[in-house]
Parts: sequence; C-alpha cells; structure tokens
Amino acid sequence: MGQSSGANHAHKLSVAGLIVTLGIIYGDIGTSPLYVFGAIIHHKIITEQLVYGAISCVFWTLTLQTTFKYVFLTLRADNRGEGGIFSLFALIRRYVKWIYVPAIIGAAMLLADGMITPPISVSSAIEGLAGVHGLENVFVPGNNLTVGIVLAIISLLFFFQRFGTKIIGFAFGPIMLIWFSMILILGLSQVMHHVGILSALNPYYAYDLLVHYPNGFWLLGAVFLCTTGAEALYSDLGHCGRQNIQVSWMFVKVALVMSYMGQGAYLLDFIGQSDNGMNPFFNIMPHWFLIVGIGIATMATIIASQALISGSFTLISEAISLNFWPRVTIKFPTDRKGQIYIPSLNFILWVGCVTMLLYFKKSESMQSAYGFSIIICMMMTTMLMNFYMLNVKRWSQSLVALIILIFTIVEISFFVANFVKIKEAAITFIFSLSMIFVMMIWHRARKIANRYLDFVKLKDYLEPLTELSIDKDVPKYATHLVYLTKANNHREIEHRIIDSILNRKPKRADIYWFLHIDRTDSPYGMEYTIKELVDDKVMRVDFKLGFRIQPRVNICFKKVMQELNESQELGIYSKYESLKSKDFHTDITYVIIESFFSIENELSIREDFIMDVYFNIKHLSQSDQKAFGLDNDMTIVEHVPLIIKANENIPLKRSFD
Repeated sequence: MGQSSGANHAHKLSVAGLIVTLGIIYGDIGTSPLYVFGAIIHHKIITEQLVYGAISCVFWTLTLQTTFKYVFLTLRADNRGEGGIFSLFALIRRYVKWIYVPAIIGAAMLLADGMITPPISVSSAIEGLAGVHGLENVFVPGNNLTVGIVLAIISLLFFFQRFGTKIIGFAFGPIMLIWFSMILILGLSQVMHHVGILSALNPYYAYDLLVHYPNGFWLLGAVFLCTTGAEALYSDLGHCGRQNIQVSWMFVKVALVMSYMGQGAYLLDFIGQSDNGMNPFFNIMPHWFLIVGIGIATMATIIASQALISGSFTLISEAISLNFWPRVTIKFPTDRKGQIYIPSLNFILWVGCVTMLLYFKKSESMQSAYGFSIIICMMMTTMLMNFYMLNVKRWSQSLVALIILIFTIVEISFFVANFVKIKEAAITFIFSLSMIFVMMIWHRARKIANRYLDFVKLKDYLEPLTELSIDKDVPKYATHLVYLTKANNHREIEHRIIDSILNRKPKRADIYWFLHIDRTDSPYGMEYTIKELVDDKVMRVDFKLGFRIQPRVNICFKKVMQELNESQELGIYSKYESLKSKDFHTDITYVIIESFFSIENELSIREDFIMDVYFNIKHLSQSDQKAFGLDNDMTIVEHVPLIIKANENIPLKRSFD
C-alpha cells in the first residue's frame, strides 16, 4: 500500500483555486447580508447613531472574528493541510486529556448550525419576491406559498445529496463570484450617494452604539449574524488551501463591507422613520433587476446550504474515526476525494430544517434563534487554539494570553447578547445537547470497555497456534483466518481471540492474521507495517489510517496480500491439496467478535447507565462487519459477553438436606 502524503493536500494559489474557494468556503458568511441589517434595525426608529454604529460593529466583528481569528490565526493550525475542530483536536489531544470535551461541544454546535442555515438563508432570498410589483400579496413572508417554495427547495437539496455534487459543483464558484460582484456593485452604488458613510468604519461609532444607544449592547446578537459562517473558513481548509482562502477573503470582505455600507447609506434616507419590516438588501436593488437579483440570491443560499450539509457529513465521518460517534452507513456518491454521503445524518438534518421552517415560517422569526449555537462553537475553537499555540507552536505564554483575552472578551460579549435567544433557539439547543450526549456516551463507554479488555501475551500461544495449523485431524476452517485486534502492542492479543481460535471451536488455518487499525493524527495517511511472528503461520499487520479515511479492511488486506505475493515474501496461494489455483482471494475468512453486555457485570450506577445507553445505541448503529467493509460471504460473526466487573462474592451455600 502506497504511503500517503497528507501534507500535499494544501492547494497552491491559483485563479481556478480562488474561484473554487468562493464556491466552497463563503456560502454561509457570504449570504449574511440578506438578513443582518434587517435583524439590527428590526422594530426600531432609523437614526444615524443606529446606522453608523451598526456598520462599525459589523466591520470590526468581521475584522476581529473572521479576519484576525480565523483567516490570519486559526488557518495556521492545519493538520497536514486539513482544518476543522476535529483536525485541531487531533493535533493537541496528546497534550491535554480532557480536551475532547470542548471538541465534542464545538462539533455538536456546528451540526446544530446546519439545521438553521438552510431555512433562514433560502427563506431570506425567496421572501424578496414580496418586493416585486404585483406580487406583494402573493409572496407574503410566512404564508403557505412562500413556506411551500422554501420547503420544496430544501427537500430537493437533501434528496440530491445521495448523488453527490460533482455534476453541479463546478458551477458553485462562478455563481458565488457573480453573487459577490453583485452585492459589491449594489452597495457601491448607494455609497456613492452618501460618501460620508465611509466614516462608519471608525470604531468609535461601534462604541457609541453599544454604550449610549438604548439597549445597544443587546444588538450584538444581531450583529453576530455577520460572522456565523467564519467557522467554515477553517473547516474547509483542506478543500481549498490556506493561500486561496486568505487571498479570496480580501475580495469577499470588501464585497461584504460594501454591501453593509450600501444598505446603511440607503437607510440614511429614512432617518426618523420606523423600519416597517423593510429589508434594505432588496430595497437597494433597481426594480428592473429585482427578479434577477432574487434568482442569484436563491442560488447563493442553496450553495451556502450545500456547504453546511457537506461539512456536517465530514464532521460525523471524523467523529466516527475518533470514536465519538457510532458507526453509521457512509456512502461515496462520486469518485471525488472527500465527498461522502451519510443517509442517517441527511435525514436528521432534513427533519431539523423542516421543523425549523414550519415552526418559524419566516426568516425574520428565525433570526431570533440564529447564532446561539455557533458562538459556543467559536468559544470552543478558541479554547482549543489556546492549547495549540502553547503546546504545538510553543508561543510565549504572555502572547497567547493576550490573544486569548481579546477573543474571550469579544466572544463572551456575543454569547451574553445571544443568550437571550435561548428560548427561541430551544430546538437547535436541544438538538445540540442530544448530539453532545451521544458523543460523550460513546466516547466514555468505549473507554470503559477498553479499560477492561483482557490482553494476554501472544508468545505464549504461538506454539499452540502452530500445532493447530498443522494438525490435520482437525477439520480445516480456512486458508487465511483473519481477526481484528485492538492490541496496540504486537506482543499482545485479546484473550477472546485466542479463546475463539483454540477453545470455543478449534479453527485450523494455514495462516493466522491479526489486523490492527491505528487512527493517526494525519487526515489522509495510509500506511501499513507487517510482522511475521511465526514463519508462514502467524502474521500481524498494522494499518495506520488517517482520521478521514474510511477503514475498508477487505480492500486494504487484499492489497497487502497482493504486494506480498508479488514480492514472494510469503506463500499466500491456496493450500488446499486438491486445489492448485494461486488465487488467494478464494479462501479468506474474517472473524468478527461482537460483544453484548453481560448480566454478570456489577458497575457503579454511573458506569452502568453509560454502558446501557451505549449498547442501546449500538443496536441502532452499523455492525462492525459493515463498518470495516467486510463481505458477508467471507465473514463469521461471533457474539461473546462483555464482562467488565463481575460480582465474585455470591453468598451461595450448599445445603445437605
């Protein structure tokens, strides 16, 4: 098996790379102008203090949170070219034992963001049709027709996930280029009429709004919506590369800021008036362009939704590899690297999006629930970055403390301002808690079960294995008998595997293989090592697979055997006396040992609860056979009791009546 060069996944700077980056990275943050200013001015009298302060807050939020934290700083924390909260966790988990807690919380909150981004984004675009003359009473925000169209778009989006995005993916970049060019030009056209709006970049206006405007601090909950897609910049690092993201962000930020300033300049013509539910984003469009603009906006929001869905698939795939999530079916709809489809998660997200849409009905109502989950995710990323800078980069403690202090002040402020949304965000919050619960239970239960695995010295059983292999009085079970072992040390093996071979039903084989899968910190690493413990009789293969690689054991093992056959290191052809074929694929038997929770266990109330929930979840998850890519006709599944802690002091006495 060829070695993987995970470090080569970072893409070099190019025009094509920049356009692809626009289509993959910026969907969420790029469509924020659709609703941010509308959320800020909602039910308020338009004043210069409000307009200038809002623009200043948005600009400095994009500068501190998006530009400084993510584009400049966090993108440097790449794991062999890959990014995301689990990639960051993989880099620092060896330094801090409890760091899995913020990683799990951050991932769960990011998944919750995937529930609300599609409905709020698509609704914001479709509701723009209410501004078209003659359609004012047809496409009323929240009415059945508008909700039905949004529901249809979202449902079709989730339906087509099973086919992948290879066919239409090439259009994402050009469409987003058109989108950002459009909002840049529209914003600039308004700024030219109120050039003085440029002074709103002065941070004083942000300070004045937050301190002196009535309840100004609480406007941060709406302001925060402008940076909700910043986490995607890091999560999709591996798809585009740091340089393409950093360079393209300069164009994207100019377009976003100009759009916000253009909307603010437009509102200056309404000083002293109530907002009356206006959406300045569509109001600054010439009426003749409105239908075209809404069409472009709708396509941009679909792309934004697709990015969140794809990111969620990747996140759960990594969680499975890191033992944070039960094994579920993962499909590969195209031959494009990294593109996956998880049917169960696709259904869960679709149900979540539909629930959010039917509950809130219009984007204005969804704004009150948006942002709470993602600010918690950002806080968890900040916590992880703290340990990355200290332990991996070895930066000075004073510099790290200063950086973390800045982000902590900013993010706690946003968290407090968003905390008032917790009632409206109850659906996404409950979803996040359920994700955290499953991840925590799965992680802790695996730790408990692994802690009590009974390992024995393999050298003590090499002679019995050899004797069994050559004992023709025992019926031959297989030419190649393969077991998956959790033993990290090649000198050890689980007692239950030895028991399966020698005691339960003696299994004579020409060669016994013990395969071990080691999840590495490298995202796409694929290597293996092999040890011949007994000449031509007992072999151990260690696969080192990256946490983004699906463990297709059958394919990997056959690749190993092919290479051994070609190098003539091992006689791996069929050894049945009546068969002379050298097709070693004909007689490989895998034995999977699955555990069930024994009634003999005597655990604490806490551990008993964890293990009960774990095995109930496991019944709903994918079997080890499917998870490791093993064919039914080559696999035997044995069920053995998992006895973690048996009660040995049974007060049973013999009577002689």
